[in-house]
Amino acid sequence: MTDPAEARDKRWIALILLCSAQFVVVLDASIVNVALPTIKEALGFSESSLPWVVNAYVLTFGGFLLLGGRLADLLGRRRIFMFGLILFALASLVGGLATNSGQLVAARAVQGLGAGLLSPAALSIVATTFRDGAERNKALGIWGAVAGSGGAAGVLLGGVLTEYVGWEWVLWVNVPIGIAAAALAPGLIAETRDEDETRHFDVAGAATITIGLSALVYALLDAPDAGWGSTQTIGILAAAAVLLTAFVAIERRSQAPLVPFRIFRLRTITGANVVGILVGASLFSMFYFISLYMQQVLGYSAIKAGLSYLPLAVSIILSAGIASSLVTKVGFKPILATGMVLIAAGLLWFSQITPAPDGSFVADILGPSLLAAVGLGFAFVPVTIAAVSGVADREQGLASGLINTSQQVGGALGLAILAAIANSEIGTSRDPAVLTDGFASAFLVGAGFAILGLIATLLLIRNSDSRAHMELGSEPAAESSS
Repeated sequence: MTDPAEARDKRWIALILLCSAQFVVVLDASIVNVALPTIKEALGFSESSLPWVVNAYVLTFGGFLLLGGRLADLLGRRRIFMFGLILFALASLVGGLATNSGQLVAARAVQGLGAGLLSPAALSIVATTFRDGAERNKALGIWGAVAGSGGAAGVLLGGVLTEYVGWEWVLWVNVPIGIAAAALAPGLIAETRDEDETRHFDVAGAATITIGLSALVYALLDAPDAGWGSTQTIGILAAAAVLLTAFVAIERRSQAPLVPFRIFRLRTITGANVVGILVGASLFSMFYFISLYMQQVLGYSAIKAGLSYLPLAVSIILSAGIASSLVTKVGFKPILATGMVLIAAGLLWFSQITPAPDGSFVADILGPSLLAAVGLGFAFVPVTIAAVSGVADREQGLASGLINTSQQVGGALGLAILAAIANSEIGTSRDPAVLTDGFASAFLVGAGFAILGLIATLLLIRNSDSRAHMELGSEPAAESSS
């Protein structure tokens, strides 16, 4: 018979394992950024093809999240988590061994596929291992701290690795982590799946949503280069719209749909995903424009720019821990609303950046980045809790896939829109004053996304759900031997 105390300890060790896996998934969306100039020279990338080192990963990651979440529910959460980990690690190894641009982009796409499988599986394991209430809040607080700091840590770690051991290590660093996590998973994580429903798999729904989301993300990522009004962009967006419409029609008729639309009858679930899109749209691009400002305007080296993210990363970790405690005391809605206010305030502050020689880290970056970081910690934890609260265990993979998809698609949408706004002002100029004006306009629109997120929080997240979660969290946590 399993000792309850030992089982509890095992769950928290399993959480560390799951968070480590999620950390490298988030990390990989940003870790290559500061290595791009080195990669360009080493593998002969053109200026137009270089962004696809990042985009290939984001494209497949965002496209396969819903499919990954449903596969986890049907085939086994631990099984899909481990498969995604191994695929991710092997693709990282191959990417570091690449000898030309095509090999690296292909490896990054496979990395994204692995991430799209393991990420929703990992979050659904957390949600099914820790029951609603204080323990789940604490677990998701740790999850939020790790996942939220991954973007900042990626820029920091990418600068250090590129500077001292070579660009290949921004990929190879994933290999030992992925293999070790896959090896440890069977001893720490119990296998769970949806045992009630038939094993029928919605192939038509999976194909239309995966290809449709991938087409949407591709169109958004490539629009700044192809042109928003170009035949290519309009054509791909139209194809994505047709595929996503077909997905809705297929799901309504399917006996075992990939996404049962009844989940959206839970207004808080719908609200959490809308807010997730807007959090992604406002914040994912923040890291991109801060990096450009530091290197192109203030003249920072890659490693100095990376180290400048350290206060932001630490603030996210601390604020996420605080948020997980506060959610239990006051509910997730007030904390989420506070987070959106802080994000909006931080981005408004960033919109006041000044060009060199007047611009500086202390005056233009430190204050607003700390404010936005606290906002991210306060938003990421409650929106994740809201997105999986009240959802039956059999659909945790679906709920986890939905919130991950919302954030990734929101991030792609936000970056595409804000890059287009910045580039419309900057054009081909390299004048620091012109660059600063373009970045400032992008930050201002990003603040607008955050304000929309605040409005969505107030209108769509139900007070009763937030209070019910608070009351559940105030009860003594039920001990589980699972």
